[in-house]
Amino acid sequence: MNFEQSAEHSMIQSTATEIAEEFGPEYWREMEENGEFSQAFWDELAEAGFHGLLVPEEYMGAEMGMQEMGLAMETLCAEGCGMAGTWYLVLTAGMAAVGIKKHGTDAQKEKYLTDIATGDRLFSIGITEPQAGTNTLNVGTRAEKDGDEYILNGQKAWITFSDIADNMIAVTRTTPRDEVERGTDGISLFIVDMDDPGIEVSPIEKHAMNYSKSCEVFMEDVRVHEDDLLGEEDGGWWPLVDTLNPERIGFAAAGTGIGKLAAEHAIQYANDREVFGRPVGEHQAVSFPITKPYARMETAALMRKKAEWLYDQGKDCGYETNVAKATAVEAGIETVKQSMQAFGGWGYAKEYDVERWWREINLARLAPVTQQMAYNHISQEIGFPKSY
Repeated sequence: MNFEQSAEHSMIQSTATEIAEEFGPEYWREMEENGEFSQAFWDELAEAGFHGLLVPEEYMGAEMGMQEMGLAMETLCAEGCGMAGTWYLVLTAGMAAVGIKKHGTDAQKEKYLTDIATGDRLFSIGITEPQAGTNTLNVGTRAEKDGDEYILNGQKAWITFSDIADNMIAVTRTTPRDEVERGTDGISLFIVDMDDPGIEVSPIEKHAMNYSKSCEVFMEDVRVHEDDLLGEEDGGWWPLVDTLNPERIGFAAAGTGIGKLAAEHAIQYANDREVFGRPVGEHQAVSFPITKPYARMETAALMRKKAEWLYDQGKDCGYETNVAKATAVEAGIETVKQSMQAFGGWGYAKEYDVERWWREINLARLAPVTQQMAYNHISQEIGFPKSY
């Protein structure tokens, strides 16, 4: 592997840093408190070309890969944006762009990819359901064929941006699970217009990241044309997997990015804050608890880069994405926790932001796959029997 940074990667990193300096901690503190979506940040990402990093050039994209997307996300997070640095990119520029690029028809690519690259179209991803939870194979949303249309009925939960999205990629069952030989059969993906009168969206009150809404989505007799099927009928599982790996890479980038952001602020505070006549950072009881998980974050970032490289080469990377996500999140959480401790009582104050980063990074324990399910996958890969 060549660890020399290319000119393109240096440009992405410097551009992301400039954006993060403009949309820094104070900005996101205000967005969080007001519960506002940042259209200005979204538009700035579009101006920088970040929405189009994974989009082919013929659709006004940069035709790059997950290596570039992961770098952009981690840098945005680390330089001041916190979770927003991944949150505003992973669903549309990451998952939707990949799904449509790899599995969409020519008409779907023409309709959606240019708008994704320019930031003119926002997607939500409709996977999670109240009853199915982590077990996506048990989705209950049904899509039944009716002439040249499908009728969708079901409920989704924790669907981010669904209150403002133009479209949603909905995971459905076109054949019930008890009628297929394998659980991965019978799943189909559809591109749904969110302004359909049969769709009702209800935001969920949540712990953090209120600069975006996560919602319950109810679909009642929603009609979609057969041209809106993404991939093949009953063959949606592997196209879905193609979008899940970028999501896990994105959360791995967020884990290390937010950890580094919190550590940078804690280190500065520990250098400036004097108690008993000396900076508190001189005490190893303050420095080591941050330094140790920081070292683990650096290692996790290397595994993320391996996963990105494998993904860009079209190779299987499920093991690597799960290892990267699980280790980056654990190391990042510990780094933020110890950074918050370094501030003492001020770590609890909103004005220092570290309490918000603590709330943000803890989401990554639960999504896009729980730590337990990531370790289940890793356990199976290294030889243990399947546990679920």
